[in-house]
Amino acid sequence: MSTEAIKAKSTLVEEINTKLQAAQSAVVVEYRGLSVAEMTELRKNLKAEDSELKVYKNSLVQRATVDTVYEGLNDQLTGPNALAFGNSDAVAPARVIAKFAKEHEALVIKGAVVEGKLLTLDEVNEIAKLPNREGMYSMLLAMLKEPVSKVARAIKAVADAKEKNGGAVEAKEETAEATEEAVEAKEETKEEAAE
Repeated sequence: MSTEAIKAKSTLVEEINTKLQAAQSAVVVEYRGLSVAEMTELRKNLKAEDSELKVYKNSLVQRATVDTVYEGLNDQLTGPNALAFGNSDAVAPARVIAKFAKEHEALVIKGAVVEGKLLTLDEVNEIAKLPNREGMYSMLLAMLKEPVSKVARAIKAVADAKEKNGGAVEAKEETAEATEEAVEAKEETKEEAAE
């Protein structure tokens, strides 16, 4: 083997290692049977989620993963494989690839490391069901908004009771019910924050 070939391989091993160290996750997929157009579409979908798909020789990936958390992926490196790197969202590559694989049976997820943990195929499929970062923020805001809505309804019930009784608060049942809702909302918020 020439010196230039050794240097080129060495450079690729360094590139793979650098990408793995910078990534929050890496997913190994087998792409046998996908057309060039389908691979291009997959790359485009991953890029939209700040992820990328690269095809390297298995032996070079194995060298690059020695003594890293990604070494567990080496057992999956048989056949034509590609690596998807998740740069800003650790779950993004798994989510995008799982969605793409539903429409393209030739694409097979073989393994993944997410935030330093080697995942089983079942675990990869589970995290693929998680929403993206914006979806998570929306869910969090909805959870935070619900207790506030309950308190607002409780205050409105008290005001309605006052209005109904000419300014006197005699509708004790409605007020008590509204107060209970507010207390429940506060407890739910504490429990959700603890989780």
